[in-house]
Amino acid sequence: MFMQNILSQFFFDCSGLEAVVFGNGLIHSTYRVERDNEPKYILQKMNAMVFKKPLDIAENLDKLSDFLRSKNTEIFFPLPEKTLSGAPYAIENGEYFRLTEFVSNSHSLDACISADQAFQAAYQFGRFTAVFEGFDERKLKPSIPGFHDLSFRWNQFIESVERGNPIRIKHAAKEIEFVMENKSIVDKFNLIQQSPRFRQRVTHHDTKINNVLFNSENKSICPIDLDTVMSGFFISDLGDMFRTYLSPGSEEETDLEAVFVRKDFYQAIVEGYLEKMADILTAEEKENLPYAGDFMIFMQAIRFLADFLNDDIYYGIRYEMNNYDRTVNQLHLLRSFQRI
Repeated sequence: MFMQNILSQFFFDCSGLEAVVFGNGLIHSTYRVERDNEPKYILQKMNAMVFKKPLDIAENLDKLSDFLRSKNTEIFFPLPEKTLSGAPYAIENGEYFRLTEFVSNSHSLDACISADQAFQAAYQFGRFTAVFEGFDERKLKPSIPGFHDLSFRWNQFIESVERGNPIRIKHAAKEIEFVMENKSIVDKFNLIQQSPRFRQRVTHHDTKINNVLFNSENKSICPIDLDTVMSGFFISDLGDMFRTYLSPGSEEETDLEAVFVRKDFYQAIVEGYLEKMADILTAEEKENLPYAGDFMIFMQAIRFLADFLNDDIYYGIRYEMNNYDRTVNQLHLLRSFQRI
């Protein structure tokens, strides 16, 4: 009955509609809405702990959609449907639900296993930012304030070193020392924030491979999950691709021999991204393409480390030392990246 109450806010006729748990996303609860076993829509319950202002996200997407219509572009993104009353969400028991068209003959990937996949995904995210050239990104509200603000993350890390669990601080002394030795990565970000040669643009901010749809011929179709779209620097999107595509081992891998940079994947990401962004990035931005990897890998490492020192208050863990192992993993990846 609960699900029918939600669906009835989107459909005049809910007969035969079923909502089946879909995918393995970590943020939202996701369902495939189908009739007669034919997929029709994707229904998601918004995670209010991560996205505290869902109406801001809806407003952002409306502004981006209006801009695309004004350009008369044929580019496709699956944008949320309105309810029968014209609202961006169905609301039930104080929870927000949105409905998006199911893209037929499409699939997503859990891991990037070929350089061509890396190229295809990078092309889509570069194309995404490029198509909004001319849009005033200052109109977008931050869906997660401070999300990719390395200065903010650095301050959080320093506070964890000063006030965190003393036993854990001692255990991670070597990792803390290495982080401190690489503070120049933070210093460079501070300079980028102040530089007129680095532009803020419409940026996806979550460019993992599972946020791109592929067709049956393994060609990319479009990016999905636009919740984190907001104003940002190119290093956010390019850096997230470097961090999550380059290594065959994920951030959960404890065998460090499986954590290294595949140089052909690096080249594929750069080439795919520049297909649409080469004429948009400034000369100084192009000179700093590799910094995107330093920026994102380092930031994720200190976020894992700060959470470990604070007794695991943010990231979900599967065992006691999970965040520590994630930190070691990411710092190992950073060393590998700095050697290319």
